[in-house]
Amino acid sequence: MIKEALQYIAGLASQKTLEINGQQYSNQSLILVKQPTPAALTVRSLSGFVDYLKSNFDQPGALMVHVESPTKVTAFTGFNEDFSRKTFVEAEALLPTIRFGQWTDVEEFNIQLQSLFHPNDTRADLLKVVGNIKEEAVQSLGDDGVSQQVTAKTGIATVATVPVPNPAVLMPYRTFIEVQQPQSLFVFRMKTGPYAALFEADGGAWKVEAMDTIKAYLLNALEEEIKDGKIVLIA
Repeated sequence: MIKEALQYIAGLASQKTLEINGQQYSNQSLILVKQPTPAALTVRSLSGFVDYLKSNFDQPGALMVHVESPTKVTAFTGFNEDFSRKTFVEAEALLPTIRFGQWTDVEEFNIQLQSLFHPNDTRADLLKVVGNIKEEAVQSLGDDGVSQQVTAKTGIATVATVPVPNPAVLMPYRTFIEVQQPQSLFVFRMKTGPYAALFEADGGAWKVEAMDTIKAYLLNALEEEIKDGKIVLIA
């Protein structure tokens, strides 16, 4: 019994290949011992990303820089014998959380507009509305399905019906702070409470604009490295 068991174990240890219907099969599974790859350094800004590439700290050789999204950029080498790429550095933007598509009381909505959106004329108009809306004004809110009107203060003691800006062209902080924030359309709505909400209405076009802006920033910041062939940039 011991001899038979040893022969069985020895048979398991020996690798054999079989040809069935013209295809090669193995009697054992093989696990590839992969070449080591470095852990990527994570930075939180485009300037830090550029500083690393210019420093040549790890001497990685030629790199490809890929603008993956409005919030992430990576730099990596060509693939090795295992067809794995070495990612040396990645930039991931630190961004605030903005709640689109959720009803918010006008006081909190006012704060979000001032702290999470880049200033522009539409933001100023929205602040005038939500900053002066009266609680009882919800009874006087007019709505034709597209545009709205609410009762708001227009002076020290004057109350009047004012139009609600719609669509709203706004610039929320949604990409790296070093580049201009993309401008996009939002549907602005109000309801009894009073509550306000912003709904994205550009089909994600802002993401393409943001990635193009990041690419332009990197083309300028890494101009010499790109000319020398040390870096290839794609978006």
